[in-house]
Amino acid sequence: MGKGRLEAFSDGVIAIIITIMVLEIKVPHGSDLAALRPLIPVFLSYVLSFIYLGIYWNNHHHMLQAIRHVNGRILWANLHLLFWLSLIPFVTGWMGENHFDTIPVVLYGVVLLLCAIAYFILTRTLISHHGSDSALAIAVGRDFKGKVSVVVYAIGIPLAFLNPWIACVLYVLVAIMWLIPDRRIENTLIS
Repeated sequence: MGKGRLEAFSDGVIAIIITIMVLEIKVPHGSDLAALRPLIPVFLSYVLSFIYLGIYWNNHHHMLQAIRHVNGRILWANLHLLFWLSLIPFVTGWMGENHFDTIPVVLYGVVLLLCAIAYFILTRTLISHHGSDSALAIAVGRDFKGKVSVVVYAIGIPLAFLNPWIACVLYVLVAIMWLIPDRRIENTLIS
C-alpha cells in the first residue's frame, strides 16, 4: 500500500500534539512582567519538547521520503512511535509545573527513551520491509546518533535521582546533537 496516508496521519498527530502542548501553558493572572516569572519553567520545558517534536517530525518526514510503500507491520510500528510522542505534552507539563523536580524529570527521560526506542523499531521495520540494500538502509547505516541518544537517555534517567538538572542537560545535549543537520537520507536520495 502507498505511504501517503501514513505521512498525512503522522503529520496530523504531531501537529495535534504540539497544539495540546501549547494549550497547557496558562495565561498569567497579572499584567506585569513579574506575573510571567512562574511560567519560566513551563516555557523552558515547552521549548525543549517543541524542539524534540520538531526533530521527530523532520526525521520522520525524511525517513518516509526514502521508502516506497508500507505494510501492516510498518503501520503498527508508526502508531507505536506516535503513542510515545503523544505522552510528551503530559510529561512536559508535569515537569514544567513542578520546576524540574526529580520524578517529573525522570518520567520525561523515560518518555524520551521510549520515543527513541520506538523510532528505532520503526526504522528497523522499514529497513526490513525494503531490504538491507534500500536507500533508507544505506542512509541510516549503523545509526550512531540513534544509539548514542538511547544511551544518553539511559544515563540521564538515573542521574535525575541525584540531580535533575544534570539529566536535563543530557536531554538538551541529545536535542542539540539532532539539531545539527543530518543529511544522510537527503544525500542518499540525491545520489
